[in-house]
Amino acid sequence: MIDSPTENEQMDSETGPHGVAAPTESATTGAGGRLARRMVDSPEIGIIIALIVAFVVFSLKNPLFASVSDLQAPLGIDLAGFGILAIGESFAIITGGIDLSVGSLVAFFCVFSAWLNVTAHVPVVFTFILTIAIGALWGLWHGMLITRLGVAPFVVTLVTFIFAAGADEAIAPNPISISSGTFLAVASSKVLGIPIAVIIFLIIGIAAWIFLERTYMGRQLYAVGGNREAARLSGIRIDRRVVLAYVVSGACAAVVGLLEASRLTSGTADSVSGWELIAIASCVIGGVSLVGGQGRLIGVVAGAALLVVLQDGLVAVNVNAYYQRMVVGVVLLIAIVIDRFRVRRIERSARRAIRPDRAPGQVS
Repeated sequence: MIDSPTENEQMDSETGPHGVAAPTESATTGAGGRLARRMVDSPEIGIIIALIVAFVVFSLKNPLFASVSDLQAPLGIDLAGFGILAIGESFAIITGGIDLSVGSLVAFFCVFSAWLNVTAHVPVVFTFILTIAIGALWGLWHGMLITRLGVAPFVVTLVTFIFAAGADEAIAPNPISISSGTFLAVASSKVLGIPIAVIIFLIIGIAAWIFLERTYMGRQLYAVGGNREAARLSGIRIDRRVVLAYVVSGACAAVVGLLEASRLTSGTADSVSGWELIAIASCVIGGVSLVGGQGRLIGVVAGAALLVVLQDGLVAVNVNAYYQRMVVGVVLLIAIVIDRFRVRRIERSARRAIRPDRAPGQVS
């Protein structure tokens, strides 16, 4: 997994996503087969195509959907929130785990940050720092329970999901109004015509991309999710990598909580609903395999963008909210089915790679 131009290029041409032998070009039958195989191997391409098609369709149905103001807000701010949350979730899934708590944590940190600033009179800058730090510590707590006690990620994060869903209501039975101009500027202000929330999303996205695809530690996260035993035998500190993934996920949830508090101009309990499903769906739709070890950040961002376009586009063409959730469910189901086909094909390629060649006439 070391970023060597010569060895990596050779390995990528001869092996699949897990480092196993991939079918050669001669194994495909015609251009249609090659295109289908490429779509399965590179789900980002299909998601980007679907995103463009959805955007064009909704723009034709409602020309205001493609207006500059709509692209900046709410589309841009919605994408910032969903995208940052999906980036954090992708770290957990890449290691072979999952974080169900991110939606509840967003609502909790939305309320908690408002309480810090308004009720506890903590300055805005320190409110931001404390909120993100506590989000990272919450992720550290998840990682320690998973690695030290062997508790399943599903169980650990489900407990937080339930706890945080009640904690935000306990802190703020009534919405806490935010009056700080600096706090509110995060969602309302722009730099060179770009919302600050989108700039924050771009910074986090670029930093995460560099880490996952251009650093040795980022490659180790993929190794842990792809084959944990092989990663251990290679000397990778598995526990530290898993803990790191959940720290990133918790910190991202805290950032989104701050953005949501700024957007709503208040700390409101139950301000978000089902965002953990949106985050997971963005990852799976974007090609992050639920078995771990696969997925690229560009696919995660494209998956989040597709869900935002579908959600806001269906609103723009006056589709009932219940049907909106049904559409997201169908898209997620299709992504899961494609993911299973991709995993099965990789497993078949692995079996062919390790099977010894038989001599002509040899009886098996």
